[in-house]
Amino acid sequence: MTHDKTAKDRKTRALIAVLTLSLGLTLAPSHAAQSTEAPQAMTTPATSDTLSAKQQTIPLIAAFMATSDMPRLNAALNHGLDAGLAISEAKEILVQLYAYVGFPKSLNALGELLKVVEERKQRGIQDAPGDEPSRAIPTGDELVAVGRANQTRISGAPVTGPVMDFAPVINQFLQAHLFGDIFERDNLDWQSRELATVGALAATPGVEAQLLSHTRASMRVGLSAAQLRQVAQVLAERGDEQAAERASAALTKALAAAPGR
Repeated sequence: MTHDKTAKDRKTRALIAVLTLSLGLTLAPSHAAQSTEAPQAMTTPATSDTLSAKQQTIPLIAAFMATSDMPRLNAALNHGLDAGLAISEAKEILVQLYAYVGFPKSLNALGELLKVVEERKQRGIQDAPGDEPSRAIPTGDELVAVGRANQTRISGAPVTGPVMDFAPVINQFLQAHLFGDIFERDNLDWQSRELATVGALAATPGVEAQLLSHTRASMRVGLSAAQLRQVAQVLAERGDEQAAERASAALTKALAAAPGR
């Protein structure tokens, strides 16, 4: 009976992980540093006040994927490729976002990207294929350690809190998979990953707390407040006014709580 109970427990934990993985980092409270460990000062300094043309397309791609707006996603993907986004970078954005908006939307968006790439080939457009990750992704305990370090850097401190205590398996999967398997893939930089996450969350009602967390994370990985204001502007002009308002509100809150203010 003990063996049967253990097997049942393992199946239950696996089911919980599958159901909760799509929430990604967003389950971490914005005041996540309740650990006794000291926060690590690993913020990357911002180097620009404006988004490049390529960067501007990323939150739009993410927002239209999150809302399953396929005609506008098609246009945004075309604009992204025109602006210099490599095919591998576009794929990486859409793959990563399954952790925030779910597998079905990710799969549908990848299908749309495939259609866009094929249509562009037929028109004689040869888009840059891009790169695969340059290094092997760790496995086992090393993967968890790398993922925990990435999570701490992006979150600003070790992630703890009531939700993690209540369902510790979610943090195990966050560290091993989202921040390990996905964020260790170096064929898309962290600024681009956060631009995608902010765009997707801004387009999703009801996840304002998680949008705030990722707005803060965006500044930790080197995006400036001016660039994040531009994200809201781009969403307002070419995306969704409500998404733009949520992005702007999150930035206002993040700046109000920033050290020195």
